[in-house]
Amino acid sequence: MKYINENGRSMVEMLGVLAIIGVLSVGGIAGYSKAMNKYKINKTTDQVSMLVANIRTLFSSQGNYKDLSNANAIKFGVVPEDMIKTGSNNAQTLSNAFGGEVKIGASGGRALNDNEAFSIVYSGLSSEACVTLATGDWGSGQASGLIAISAGTNGNTSGVTGTEDSATGKGVDAVYLGTSDDKSEKCDGTGSTSCTAIAVPGADKNPTPMSVTSAVNACSCTSTTCEVAWKYY
Repeated sequence: MKYINENGRSMVEMLGVLAIIGVLSVGGIAGYSKAMNKYKINKTTDQVSMLVANIRTLFSSQGNYKDLSNANAIKFGVVPEDMIKTGSNNAQTLSNAFGGEVKIGASGGRALNDNEAFSIVYSGLSSEACVTLATGDWGSGQASGLIAISAGTNGNTSGVTGTEDSATGKGVDAVYLGTSDDKSEKCDGTGSTSCTAIAVPGADKNPTPMSVTSAVNACSCTSTTCEVAWKYY
């Protein structure tokens, strides 16, 4: 008679292998998520830069941005193709790399509703993306065309509204060329979800690039998503 001695993995060894696989999987997922977020931030930066350049070039001979809207921006060909989403009834909307809404429209440059400026608003951003975009170097001199940049929770940057938020002075639509920066407010750090920070080129209170402290306070989007608004002339 022959005896065959077969050795297999013990339960402890199998659990050890599964634990190692689990750790590697979690690390891989975290690394992928971080890489994807960075990719989306870089893509957003490129998109905004392209939009600003295309819009300013298209309207340069007109002298103002009257009739600028999402629909006309698509029609005029100033929007990258990958931002255009077609829904039911062939309705077209603009979407960013994070899946949030993009709004484009005319705004006041030197006075309310003079259409001498335009705003771009990116919604549905993560807190990290909000901080990175808000603190980016979008322009500090008159040549850049930047009037103001605002960061906060969705619906609080007041971009592309066509009206000035005179009650609080918050939002890029409340900042004009040649005016003081008395309406560029810093967040007070209380953690309010409605906190909005505005950075203005050459301002004393909150100049561009926006400070990290202001951006972090403004981008504390715990129960909702963040948005960033740019205003250019």
